[in-house]
Amino acid sequence: MHTDSTPTNSSAIQTTLRPMRADDLASCHAMSLHLHWPHRLADWQFHHQVSNSWAVELEQSGGTRSVAGSGMLCRLGEDYASLGLVIIADALQGCGLGRAMMQRLLQDAGARNVILNATDAGRPLYEKLGFVVTDTLSQHQSTTARATPVLAADARIRPLRKDEAPFLLALDRQASGMDRSALLKPLLASSEVAVLEQAGQVKGVAMLRQFGRGRVIGPVIATQAEDAKALIAHWVNAYPGAYLRIDVPGRTGLKPWLEEIGLTCVDNVVSMCRGTPPSPATSWRTYSLINQALG
Repeated sequence: MHTDSTPTNSSAIQTTLRPMRADDLASCHAMSLHLHWPHRLADWQFHHQVSNSWAVELEQSGGTRSVAGSGMLCRLGEDYASLGLVIIADALQGCGLGRAMMQRLLQDAGARNVILNATDAGRPLYEKLGFVVTDTLSQHQSTTARATPVLAADARIRPLRKDEAPFLLALDRQASGMDRSALLKPLLASSEVAVLEQAGQVKGVAMLRQFGRGRVIGPVIATQAEDAKALIAHWVNAYPGAYLRIDVPGRTGLKPWLEEIGLTCVDNVVSMCRGTPPSPATSWRTYSLINQALG
């Protein structure tokens, strides 16, 4: 497999950009904890499972080697890919390794359009590489949120049946504009899925799984905001006192309502795309993300 060696500004230190191995993940997890990211080692392991992953290996004088950078690209069908978990250790900042990592990941993407979510610090580099802002994204979390679900008389929320998994994958493709089936299939194995049904017709679905400091709600798929709210309220009330997180695009208009029910906004970033942004094929919409690294 291809590797790239990039010397740093010290002759006693050398870095190598190489494919990430499973035994690198503990070091990657430690780097993310240093940045106060919430990811568990299990979250890194899942990302590694579904992504093309690269590591920056640092070799110091004496032959000591350690992992000092990471980056992952998850292919979403033939047309899209999601990029995330890009970290370069503090000691190697300014050496061009961030750009080298991005170029490697974009090479893996091939002709695919690439999406990512960017902090203010990362945005200038991404813009230089051809990414443009497509939306905002707000991260919300709480251990005390409570919501009043509003359901029509003929509506109910029930678990997803096993035989409905293909339906969910098709629904997500319509809502996201991307073929995420290869990502969602393993995600379903570790998720609970709620289905909003009215008069025998599915009006929306919402997944919930362990992630970071607790549980994350997403993706949430519906045709209108009120149905998305009903599904989010269901999961909020299903786990009273639990740590819950949800990441919602600005275009959904859900941010004020999430604040009202106690899911406090703790961070805002921008969503970016290199190429053609994905767009829904029908009236179905995605109201929350899987997470920021996977879209």
